[in-house]
Amino acid sequence: ELRRAHELLRRTAVHAGPVTTMAARSSRRRSTAIPTTELAGPLRLAVVADTHSRPHRDCHRLLRAHAPDAIVHAGDIGALTVLDGLAEIAPTYAVRGNIDGHGPTIPDARVIDITLAGAPALRIYLTHIAVAGPKLRADAVRAAEREHASVVICGHSHVPFIGRHGPLLVFNPGSVGPRRFQLPITFGLLSLSSAGQLDLQHV
Repeated sequence: ELRRAHELLRRTAVHAGPVTTMAARSSRRRSTAIPTTELAGPLRLAVVADTHSRPHRDCHRLLRAHAPDAIVHAGDIGALTVLDGLAEIAPTYAVRGNIDGHGPTIPDARVIDITLAGAPALRIYLTHIAVAGPKLRADAVRAAEREHASVVICGHSHVPFIGRHGPLLVFNPGSVGPRRFQLPITFGLLSLSSAGQLDLQHV
């Protein structure tokens, strides 16, 4: 696991290029069981995960320095006061991780729709557990496809990861909470420009 993590960290930024427009897909039927958050771009999202009640002491300072328009938390939050602290920096949208049984009002998955000039531009499927090694789990692929998402954001492994699974872009920000083994403590940034250019990186 550590060898894989070090290999993946050699690629700490991905310029994914212009994203495929959602306009052709926006009229398709999709599940209404998963809550949807709509955000207007261009924007910068901070992506955090696996805080386990104890965000790193520099987490808030570094997040503020990057001035995100919103923050997404990919689960294993721990104490719900973690979300209160993040919400003081920017609007925060979270999903529940496997340790978050005490947060029944937090969904297990969430769809985030980003628009540009009022038109659909990017759909993100946010969940906690989605990868098995460097690949997406079959259930995560089915869920993302059902929601017509082009990006999957997840947590759980604590391993920072940017990759592709077929047409899906996969982004794990790593953990910004207590260190596991010798894995780095990181969070992610997702930026979408006015031209539709998508950029992912670890901090």
